[in-house]
Amino acid sequence: QVQLVESGGGLVQAGGSLRLSCAASGRTFIPYNMGWFRQAPGKEREFVAAIRWNLGSTYYSDSVKGRFTISKDNAKRTVWLQMNSLEPEDTAVYYCAADPLPPSVRWAPGYWGQGTQVTVSS
Repeated sequence: QVQLVESGGGLVQAGGSLRLSCAASGRTFIPYNMGWFRQAPGKEREFVAAIRWNLGSTYYSDSVKGRFTISKDNAKRTVWLQMNSLEPEDTAVYYCAADPLPPSVRWAPGYWGQGTQVTVSS
């Protein structure tokens, strides 16, 4: 069992930056691949970025590539999402996710955080 706790959301103007954090905990922590999804009002939840825990390989959606950066600290069991050049279209609830299976086109993580709101004003 893995618990995920996000932090770092908030309100920012277009063009600004935010950094989200996700801390993983659990009695038995095996290497989990971790990532971020987001869900805007009235839209389906969509993949944003992911990172493989052992290899460090990163994956991004086309909509955030070049603006967002995912990183991790294995010792701290923490993953971050640095979001730059934010746009109003990035407004959503951002969810941290984890799974033993590596990210793929149809990655469906089994563990989720509670979500953190990111609002970008124009």
